[in-house]
Amino acid sequence: MTSENRIYAPTSIVDWAKSDAYHNSFLIPKDDVLDAAVKNCVAQGVPAEIAVSAAHGKFLNLLVKSLGVKRILEIGTLGGYSSICMGRAIPDDGELTTLEVNETHAKVARENLANAGLEKKCKVILGPAYDSMVRLHPEVPFDLIFIDADKKSNVKYFTEAKRLVKKGGVIIVDNMVEYGNVSDLELENPSSWALGVRNLLALLKDDDEVEATTIATVGERGFDGFLYAVRK
Repeated sequence: MTSENRIYAPTSIVDWAKSDAYHNSFLIPKDDVLDAAVKNCVAQGVPAEIAVSAAHGKFLNLLVKSLGVKRILEIGTLGGYSSICMGRAIPDDGELTTLEVNETHAKVARENLANAGLEKKCKVILGPAYDSMVRLHPEVPFDLIFIDADKKSNVKYFTEAKRLVKKGGVIIVDNMVEYGNVSDLELENPSSWALGVRNLLALLKDDDEVEATTIATVGERGFDGFLYAVRK
């Protein structure tokens, strides 16, 4: 097949993962700390395969650096992979607060953050994320909020995120596409994931407090995407 013909040829996760690996080989050097975090997750039963990919982690890191972010709120810690990526990018006087409902996940994340030397800048709060958000009343609002937790609660998380983020601040919501299931309105019995994303999109349609767009992605984690929103 010529390259011209391949432009319109169907692709699969095999192709996407291969592409990720190729680009990463040039742009993302070997990282012993992140590798150790993944190994620690696997060893303790934390599903590392649902964490952000290496490329997406690097994107979050670069985004934090380029925006000059100092205060981050993360909804959904898992094993702390994305927390490490973002925590490395904030200055020494910055702070990342990450919310996790699962006690084992929180324990592993704290271990991984300590191994990365980030325990002083990154704090893990154990408990239901929405309840933790409601209890937060920071004197200084967050610069960036990253939502990557149970999708059925997207509307609740996003509503609180708007309260907690500064004007001009960024809210990112992960997993907005779910292999195209979100936009497939003929799909029987859509998942709580798809329904949670649809509910968030419906909310945003008439929300004049933010400007937002969805960026679809393909890679080693499949066909998905994220919402990028700016608080007016």
